[in-house]
Amino acid sequence: MIEPFKQRIYVTRPVFPTIEEVTEKLRDIWEAQWLTNNGPQHSMLERELTEFLKVPYLSLFNNGTIALMVACQSLRLSGEVITTPFTFAATPHVLSWNNITPIFCDIDAETMNIDAAQIESMITPHTTAILAVHVFGTPCDVATIQEVADRYGLRVVYDAAHAFGVEIGGLGIGTFGDISMFSFHATKLYHTVEGGALVHNNAHLKQRIDLLKNFGIKNEEEVVMPGINGKLNEISAAIGRIMLGYVESERQKRIRLHAIYNEELGDVAGLKLMSTCAEDVKLNYQYYVIRVDEAEFGRSRDYVYEELRHYNVYARKYFHPLCSEFTCYRQLSSSNPANLPVANAVGQQVLSLPMYGGLTEDDVRKICAILKSFGRQL
Repeated sequence: MIEPFKQRIYVTRPVFPTIEEVTEKLRDIWEAQWLTNNGPQHSMLERELTEFLKVPYLSLFNNGTIALMVACQSLRLSGEVITTPFTFAATPHVLSWNNITPIFCDIDAETMNIDAAQIESMITPHTTAILAVHVFGTPCDVATIQEVADRYGLRVVYDAAHAFGVEIGGLGIGTFGDISMFSFHATKLYHTVEGGALVHNNAHLKQRIDLLKNFGIKNEEEVVMPGINGKLNEISAAIGRIMLGYVESERQKRIRLHAIYNEELGDVAGLKLMSTCAEDVKLNYQYYVIRVDEAEFGRSRDYVYEELRHYNVYARKYFHPLCSEFTCYRQLSSSNPANLPVANAVGQQVLSLPMYGGLTEDDVRKICAILKSFGRQL
């Protein structure tokens, strides 16, 4: 009999810098007497992230949701925007907050990203953009999405909250589309405790974004547009500068844990692992996600989810329910389950397992042993 873990194992855990590193940066802030409003830590982090992510322009924000709201404003989006139902709630919410109607498109059965082949059929005279999500850090079909967008004169916005440091062919994931949003929430591979960023390829767009995130204030006497307060403070920026030094070591730890999950679960009937990306894709291994086929595995995803808790393993049903099932969106015609067969099937199967560098290899093997014990016994 497998004994439960003595302490709870959550789906993720924040990476903490040393208290000494934080104290040193705090001394710099206290000496500068500058806590917010584009101070030196903020300016340095913007430069460092621009280089790290291999993007032309980057604007820091206090969180990813505000950043994505500003992205819609900066591109003057309106009417309808085609997006995915298989994502975190913030993705369609930013559209609603901008008086834009989200139009839900079904997802690809392998990548779980928006199905690029179906986007064209969703376009109407009211469509102004495509808001795609690199789900679990797996890149979307950026080439097809851009081809459709160019043909119809649409903007492309990427929710890259899961995709920090991901690259395609040596290019930063943020170089694709018109704007990409990154989340720097504490649960992410890279964080500023709480924060986010927009990356883009246009200097004029950066100027507009930076105005929008600071109330539209141009100088002491000019307010040139209705903006919002989306600024990142100096303490968060300083911690972000420290955390950049932790990204690759954390990523390497996750690569090893990812390989152990694959080794232990790869041959288990009824468990579908995340699809393998092209060789030219550099992943960040932020999540480890499986799909549970009840008919083949012998137990439902919900059974596995509940039983794991008895062993102190707290997995998550990312993303269930679908955004199209929320009470605020289910009345939309695009939310009809008949239009989203793949998303609805995946939503009933998906389970995100614990994945963070603080886990040991033995921890992962034990989680896998517990999980396999639930399956159909041959």
